[in-house]
Amino acid sequence: MSRYECAVDPAHVSAIDIHTHIEEDSHGHQSMPREFIAASEKYFRSGDRTPRLETIARRYRDWGMAAVVFTVDAETALHHAPISSEEIAEQAADHADVLIPFGSVDPRKGEAAIERARTLVHDRGVMGFKFHPSLQDFDPSDESFYPLWSAITELGVPALFHTGQNGIGAGMRGGGGVKARLSHPMLLDDVAADFPDLDVIMAHPSVPWQEEANSIATHKTNVHIDLSGWSPKYFPESLVRATNRFFPDRVLFGTDYPLIQPDAWLKAFEKREFREDIREDILKNNAARLLGLTPRENPGQEA
Repeated sequence: MSRYECAVDPAHVSAIDIHTHIEEDSHGHQSMPREFIAASEKYFRSGDRTPRLETIARRYRDWGMAAVVFTVDAETALHHAPISSEEIAEQAADHADVLIPFGSVDPRKGEAAIERARTLVHDRGVMGFKFHPSLQDFDPSDESFYPLWSAITELGVPALFHTGQNGIGAGMRGGGGVKARLSHPMLLDDVAADFPDLDVIMAHPSVPWQEEANSIATHKTNVHIDLSGWSPKYFPESLVRATNRFFPDRVLFGTDYPLIQPDAWLKAFEKREFREDIREDILKNNAARLLGLTPRENPGQEA
């Protein structure tokens, strides 16, 4: 077992993708039942839906980018064994120049989830946590989950929550039982208000609740928005305007890779009306600051 120690240098990457998925481990086990994988593949019209961690590391290194990698532990809701966050962190340690591991715990496991979160940070070096309230079937504003948010606050790492429309279960009868309302951004307003020292990342443009997400991010400085899951050409105009005016320092580049390819996302981003002076902040500086990454000194230069 090796503890992950981040070696990503913001000065040497063009972007930091805050939102990439590990959906299949080195043993061939997938993160959710195959029907959910297939439904999301059809919804996003993606190609290679389940690249393994080593492949993602190689691709991002070739692209000159870094990536936050994670899975989603929804064992209670899906009755399906998750991919190991411990294994993701261990493998990411071999690619620490380009990969940043986030952990995932099942909130419905109570104290066991809290203890695992602590172990993932202290013993494995994960740098944040990913939650998908709709897939994990829980309401993040329910105070029964507050001990978990308190623990993550104490650990000093961000919590990233899926918000808005769900590609998981899309097109299935009953959406595969996935409840969209649990991904309403207003449920995170309670969390951000009651845990002001917790950095909350609202993943994705929160369609159909973008105005609510904009309002929350404008109101609370511990709330961030990642731009994954949508091509920038489909971003709501209100999100672009609010980013330019109210929270340019808290918007983060993300793709939802492998569902969306970075090159296609970046080409579409170039054509949107984001201020020129904040584009590099969106692509990497905001994430670097949030994750506590700093450029390393060149050993050939005097201090």
